[in-house]
Amino acid sequence: MKSKWIAAIIAVVASAASGWAQTSLTLKDCIAYGIKNNGNVKIAQYKESTAVQQGREALAGYLPQVAGNASLDDNLKLQSTVLPGALFGGEDRRVALGTKYQSNASAQVDQVIFDQSLLVGIKANKPNQENATLNSRKTKETIIYNVANAYYQVFVTQQQIALLKDNLDKTSQILSTLKLQLDNGVIKKVDYDRTQVNLNNIKSQLTLAESNLTLSENQLKFQMGMPLTEQLVLADNPLNQPFKLVEPGQFDASNLTDFKIQNLNMDLQQLEKARIKAGYLPKVSVYGRYGVQALGNDLGTSWGNWFSYGAIGLKLSIPIFDSFRRDAQFKQADLNLMTQKEQLKLNVQNYELQNTNALTQLQKAKSNLASDENNVALAKEVYDVTTLQYREGTVPLTDLLNAETSYKESQSNYINSMLSYYQAKLGLEQSQGSLNNFYTALP
Repeated sequence: MKSKWIAAIIAVVASAASGWAQTSLTLKDCIAYGIKNNGNVKIAQYKESTAVQQGREALAGYLPQVAGNASLDDNLKLQSTVLPGALFGGEDRRVALGTKYQSNASAQVDQVIFDQSLLVGIKANKPNQENATLNSRKTKETIIYNVANAYYQVFVTQQQIALLKDNLDKTSQILSTLKLQLDNGVIKKVDYDRTQVNLNNIKSQLTLAESNLTLSENQLKFQMGMPLTEQLVLADNPLNQPFKLVEPGQFDASNLTDFKIQNLNMDLQQLEKARIKAGYLPKVSVYGRYGVQALGNDLGTSWGNWFSYGAIGLKLSIPIFDSFRRDAQFKQADLNLMTQKEQLKLNVQNYELQNTNALTQLQKAKSNLASDENNVALAKEVYDVTTLQYREGTVPLTDLLNAETSYKESQSNYINSMLSYYQAKLGLEQSQGSLNNFYTALP
């Protein structure tokens, strides 16, 4: 009895664990999951942190710098010098100065007073961090687009599977009727075989669609940053609840994240020009040094007799001639800036083209979707009537098979139009720089 209770408890726990393993997500949930877990988001966050550290590095150049030094010299052979004989009333004398051992320890503090190139570098901190933030936003927009696109692909494939299963049932029913007619000698075997071929084709298409569904789900998990082994259950069907159609508005390239990034890059390039130009200016710094020294011919004895020294000073560095190196750097920076300005003009034209094409594609997709939806209804009506007529014996099998083929083709066209419609909507959101708004507005 006890073992039965244990088995029952294990079964309940296993069932609960299976339920917990399932993740039921809406489109908004999927995007939120991707924004949190996609590896590209983490990379963008690391780059934002890197920009902050670069700002600290630039600021450190204008703060005090402290360095310590220590040395121990063993003078294997002392350097000699010559003392004039006039000092001693005789000939010049060669003498060796110094001691065998010389120990020295010192510390120096340097403080920049004026360095225009460092000041310009500090000014670049803010746009550099803004640039990293915009790149994070661009990464987020890419994830929104990719996750939504993969999400729609999953449901479109599911819809395709549902239609194929419906066709499979209808064709199986026809085949059963034909089997009875074949057994009674009403039809020829070739008519039965042709329908069997259609049934086999539908089965093959269904197998392929089910495989494509697995691929679509895996692609969605990849874009979300979800482990492929985790079970994913989607909560809503966007085919039944399409998101709000984007109303065409006045296109403004400044709303695009790419446009903002390019403008910031030009600001940074302008600062780079200023930094190079600042290299022509003098640099002023102050320093203070303090140290101790020990001298002696015996190492141990010399360390017992230390004496100190110190100094403060002002240092002025004036660039005079660098063989036009800085001039070449400045002209390169200027050419890079002009290149970026021209590239931005081309990109704005490309953004306008993308927006125009997105509007055209959406209008075409919407028209095709409505037409194909009506065509499916019409083809189904023709197929149902033809099926009834065939059962009554008023039309040949060929008419029935043709009606079935037309019905399946209309369904396939409708599914393709459905996917194109949702992709066109996403494309318009992307071209107008409103993917974040699209994500926020999702239920």
